[in-house]
Amino acid sequence: MRMSQTPQTLLVLGGTSEIAVATAHALVAQGTRRIVLAGRDLVRLGAVAEELERAGADSVAALAFDALAPAEHAALIEAAAGRLGEIDAAILAFGVYGDQPLCATDAGVARRLIDTNLTGAVTIATPLVQRMRQQGRGTVVVLSSLAATRPRQTEFVYAASKAGLDAYFQGLGDSLHGTGVHVTVVRPGFVSTKLNAGRRPKPWSVAPPDVGQAIVRGDRKSVVEGKSVD
Repeated sequence: MRMSQTPQTLLVLGGTSEIAVATAHALVAQGTRRIVLAGRDLVRLGAVAEELERAGADSVAALAFDALAPAEHAALIEAAAGRLGEIDAAILAFGVYGDQPLCATDAGVARRLIDTNLTGAVTIATPLVQRMRQQGRGTVVVLSSLAATRPRQTEFVYAASKAGLDAYFQGLGDSLHGTGVHVTVVRPGFVSTKLNAGRRPKPWSVAPPDVGQAIVRGDRKSVVEGKSVD
């Protein structure tokens, strides 16, 4: 992650994401102490919060967050800042893979996927980045996908949502040059998570902790800042 020191505070948007949780654990091991997990399932968020506190975090709070409720996004960022003080780092890890055959035949389903993965990310990032600019510092880590650069017929709606996500956040990162706010776009390949349940594993598959450790290390063999993890 592009920062001079381990963040003391962390906001995880999509707080039950296996990659995000693994990254949070790696950060706690390095000294991150206060965390806000945001997502739709408060019960699961509570369980993750307990895990992280057992791992060494001083406090972990859970807040309700819905990518499809943009009118609530600014208030969520203010609530998270109220819990954390300053938001040193944030991970955008929410998203859905969707049903490609259904997306290809039902415009409403396709739009919901795009709105979740792309539009929701833009509408939550806007107040988040404004807050970080006011602070004069901060790091935003965005989980994209290798599908953004290699769309296939079996997942082209999902790939389109990730391609849009990629373009937006790479451009956003460039626009923030000199502000103290940095954006890292991470493009994992095939990661063995619930999102990929039922899909045929690839020979190069990795586990969530591998990706989390690579993100935290900023290992450019695995993580190219502003570019990819693949």
